[in-house]
Amino acid sequence: MTTPFTGDRIILNDLGFFGYHGLFEEEAKLGQRFFIDLQCGVDLSPSGETDTITSTVSYASIYDVVKAAFEAKRFNLIEAVAHTITTALFAEFPDINWIILRLRKPSAPIAMVSGEAAIEIHRVRPN
Repeated sequence: MTTPFTGDRIILNDLGFFGYHGLFEEEAKLGQRFFIDLQCGVDLSPSGETDTITSTVSYASIYDVVKAAFEAKRFNLIEAVAHTITTALFAEFPDINWIILRLRKPSAPIAMVSGEAAIEIHRVRPN
């Protein structure tokens, strides 16, 4: 096994979702856009050698799991959303060794001139 957060990875950036996550009543009622940047540590050697989808983790399947976990329920904290997504990905894909997930909330209800609120978590597959 490689050192966590090094080596081959599957990368999906700017996955956009609409959700009702947040602490404030307005967020629960109105909802807002969220964006996810995701890196999954996967040995890509087998798929590079065989050129078959069965030798890797499908980007489309990763997206489906992320979407289902994101939409599973309403969360107060984006940290909980990110945790739920990484847990679901590890459960679904045994070939994923580690995950870096950034969850961005561009319309966070705080006074900013520009920019976004975001969290980033780094997780290694539990033993």
